[in-house]
Amino acid sequence: MTIPTAAMLTIGDEILSGRTRDANMPLLALALGEKGISLREARVVPDVAEEIVAAVNALRARYDHVFTSGGIGPTHDDITADCIAAAFGVGIDVREDARAILATNYANPAVDLNAARLRMARIPDGATLIDNPVSKAPGFTIGNVHVMAGVPAVFEAMVAGLLPKLTGGQPLLSGTVQVLRGEGIIAGPLGEIAREHPEVSIGCYPFNRGGVFGANLVARSVDAAALADALAALESLKVSVGG
Repeated sequence: MTIPTAAMLTIGDEILSGRTRDANMPLLALALGEKGISLREARVVPDVAEEIVAAVNALRARYDHVFTSGGIGPTHDDITADCIAAAFGVGIDVREDARAILATNYANPAVDLNAARLRMARIPDGATLIDNPVSKAPGFTIGNVHVMAGVPAVFEAMVAGLLPKLTGGQPLLSGTVQVLRGEGIIAGPLGEIAREHPEVSIGCYPFNRGGVFGANLVARSVDAAALADALAALESLKVSVGG
């Protein structure tokens, strides 16, 4: 079975400045893995229209799905929706179904739903809405691009509602073997194991805890039997190096 591919595009100066730490990419990666969709690339771009449009067009041409995070709020620097419309060459305006959903978040919509908040109801032509059960302002899907909020709690809720509607492949399975030996000791035999198990992705993630060097050997595959064989080989490596 072919595994669908995906990319994530995080939009916002606050990520690139270091003022905000991105929590959404790890969340998305895990959720996609469980769905059987492989996250293959992640990019971060500033709040610059030309860069957002270029990144969207490059990623949507290369991957089955593109998930964006950030830039769909009510302020002047929230330009993602406009950039997505530009990337697809379509119009954008306040849409009545999005306005109606947004209105449910306010006690007095006639007063509270001001011009700034109505920016969150501007949807590119031809897009379908992504539900936002947290703050109501919807995201949207157009083509293979899924546009969602940057606030982690909202992003997580949107992903949870969207993924059941997408077609995935076999879920990505994983296992970890911890070895209390440095990379230089295990590198040779670990390379042999990787070559002997081409259907399994094997990564080495070193650590130093209180002066003790070690590594987590992580194996990933959609094939449960192949994964089990690789993990058994990693356990044997651990024994052989006394780790």
